[in-house]
Amino acid sequence: MTAAKILIVDDEAPARKRLSNLLDECREQFPLTVVDEAANGLEAVEVVNKGSLDIVLCDIRMPTMDGIEFARHLSQMQAPPKLIFTTAFDQYAVQAFELNAVDYLLKPIRLERLLAALEKARPVLQHAAIAIAEATQHKRRHLSIHERGRVVLVPIDDVLFFKAELKYLTVRTAQREYLLEESLTKIEEEFGGMFTRIHRNAIVATQAITGFERAALGAEDGDEAADTAETGGGAGLRWVCVIKGVNEKLPVSRRQQHIIREL
Repeated sequence: MTAAKILIVDDEAPARKRLSNLLDECREQFPLTVVDEAANGLEAVEVVNKGSLDIVLCDIRMPTMDGIEFARHLSQMQAPPKLIFTTAFDQYAVQAFELNAVDYLLKPIRLERLLAALEKARPVLQHAAIAIAEATQHKRRHLSIHERGRVVLVPIDDVLFFKAELKYLTVRTAQREYLLEESLTKIEEEFGGMFTRIHRNAIVATQAITGFERAALGAEDGDEAADTAETGGGAGLRWVCVIKGVNEKLPVSRRQQHIIREL
């Protein structure tokens, strides 16, 4: 049997060491090799992006990026390694993970339980990861962006705005743009008051809005002229949102112009 390649993810070095020692004891019955360790989900994604992993043993409560968010990013990959959670949660929380077909090990981990988990580990399905996140009312700290066969993590705090275009969202940071295949409405629901809707196709990070100003309508603005006329904005002018860190200014729709006064 080919040795399974395993990644250990835990923010506590003694916990990683104990798990590594337990895995050593499993080798005769379950051939394996520990290829790497990570102290949080962010580091774990970097290791997974390198490929050649079969199983990830991942703690849940960790700084920077916890195990729940890591599972969500892992589920977006084309061929993710199998995931086993390790956790000190009480039995009620553990049962929630079990119902979503994600295996778990309750700390302190027993050798027999570890072997059983390794035998039945299965890939995390996207719907299971989402169900876990919803059950725990979990909000992501990062977005999963797929580029050239790997996952790029974009901190949500770095996002200046989301703009819907066809079936993709343009995600804009101060440095660059990304494409994300998610719903603008779901993004808005998940991140609540962090973003302000200025148009049916755009939400902007509230903290990144520096003001509003009049701008000339362009040929691509379509029915914005009608909106402007209804609000007495003057022919050929519209309200646009000025965003910190970028030159691009996004149009404010007639329906959302109340935010100009509110902000």
